Order: sequence, then structure tokens, then C-alpha cells
Amino acid sequence: MIAFIGEHKDSTVGGLRWGVEPMCTVLTEHGIEISPSTYYEWAAKTPTARQVRDEEVVAVMVKERTTKPLVAALGSRKMWLYLRGKGHDVARCTIERLYREQGWEGARYGKKPRTTIPNPGHERAPDLVHRRFFAPVPNRLWVADFTQVATWSGKVYIAFVIDAYSRRIVGWRVAPTMSTALVLDALEHALHTRAAAGVADVTGLISHSDAGSQYTSLVLTSRLVEAGADPSVGSVGDALDNALAETTVGSFKTELIRRQGPWRDIDHVEIETMTWVDFFNTERPHEYLDDLTPVTVENLHYAQTQQATPVS
Repeated sequence: MIAFIGEHKDSTVGGLRWGVEPMCTVLTEHGIEISPSTYYEWAAKTPTARQVRDEEVVAVMVKERTTKPLVAALGSRKMWLYLRGKGHDVARCTIERLYREQGWEGARYGKKPRTTIPNPGHERAPDLVHRRFFAPVPNRLWVADFTQVATWSGKVYIAFVIDAYSRRIVGWRVAPTMSTALVLDALEHALHTRAAAGVADVTGLISHSDAGSQYTSLVLTSRLVEAGADPSVGSVGDALDNALAETTVGSFKTELIRRQGPWRDIDHVEIETMTWVDFFNTERPHEYLDDLTPVTVENLHYAQTQQATPVS
């Protein structure tokens, strides 16, 4: 009966508008005793359609944030895109409002520890990028950087290689030392990733990094030249000269490292890094990519050009 009154209380019959009080009077006269105060009391207890929908959306977000901790690092905008990608038709303003009500917020970025230590004895390649971190196709520009993570067993280091076209992390490596082998293995991983997708020749690629001694070493430079790539190095002490790689490392530290610690050892960091890289490449929306994922962007490119086998 409460629902009936709520559904018809604003109806107009015979030119007259039926409110709550007249409807309760008529119903009582016909043997269904109900007072306006009773209606208002029960109506206040009955959740509205918006409240029911809010509960459903919050439940979905809680489940996603609980079962996949990386999702908990997403801000309201990225959560909206993430949910829409999962088939949930929900407005962005709704997600923003529910985030405020739940006290949720996205990960906050912090400062990156200093790992760029140049070696004055190394001959440094010129800067071929000049802060232009974009490319018309994949494998035209890669950027590289690494960072450190404190664990109970000591510091570990994580190196990344990112394709500027799609923002995809194509190579990464975790190691116990800040050595040339760390960045060389990340490069080898990137080359293997592309070879597995049918791109064995990266001739003409520019591989850009900061002026750290690991990246200016003869071993790494020789490997780049052997692969057909041109090394490029930014200036010393200027983060803007390697801004794209710095941004990716910042996302890694903010979305994973600072939210899921403490870290036990190198194995712990490596396993979770693998999970984060897959999430970053295949599920996390990127504003630069019109809210698509890196792998989606590459697949679209390859589907249009048919130059290589699409990435799985």
C-alpha cells in the first residue's frame, strides 16, 4: 500500500491533484486504514531507486577493489572507465559522488628516489628526442628508466622499457643490484616481446634514457646498435628529458609499491610487478590513449596496417 500511494500521490484525476492526505482519507473510508503519518514514516524507510542503484554500484566497486588491489589505486575517473570496460553502464558523476561518500581517492604520487648517477668516463649518446615523447607507430621510440624498492631483505631495482606510441611496457626486469645487467635484461625482454609479436627488426628505433651510467655503458650501447636502434640520452639531472619513463615509474610506485607494502624480498616484488605490468598494459585506461589500454591501441594499429600479428 505504501508503494501504491507513492506511485499515485502526484496523479491528476478529474482535474484534481491527489496528494498523500486525500488518498489516505479515501482508502480509510474504504476499509484500508492508513494515516498520512504512517505513510511518511514507511516512505522514509524505503530506499529510493537511486539509493538501490548506489548500493549496487558500491558493491561492484568494493568487489573489484578487494579482489584486485591494483583497482583500488584508481581515481574516480579511471574507475568509471574501468567499470564501463567491464560492461557496467554507470555515469561518471555517480562514481565521483560515491567516491566522495565512501572516502575513497586514487593513489597520490610522491617523489622518485635518485638513481641517475652518471659516469664521466662514458661517452654519452646525443639527445635525439628533445622531450618529444610521441611516435606515429610502435617501435619508433622506446624510453627506459629504473627505480628502487626497499624490502626486508634489502633494496631491489626494477627497470622498465616503454613504447612511446602505445605507452605499453614492453620490457622490465627486477634485480638485486643497480647494474648494467639490470637495464640490459629489460632491453632484451623488450626485444623478445616484439619478436614474439612478429617484429624481429627494430631498425630505426630510438631508445631513450637518462644519463645514468647503466644506460651509457658500452655493453648496452653496443646491444642497441646491434639491434638496429639508435641510443639517445637526456641531460644530467633533468627529469623532463625523460618525462615519459619517469611518469611510468611514478605510476608503478604510486599504484603498487606504496600501496601494497611492506615488501619481503625480491621474489615478492617480482611477482607483484608482473601482475601490475599486465594490469597496466591490458586493463588500466590511459587518458593519453583516449582512455584505451596500451594493448588495445597496438591491436588497433596492427589491425589497420596488417604489418604484424596483433598482440594477445
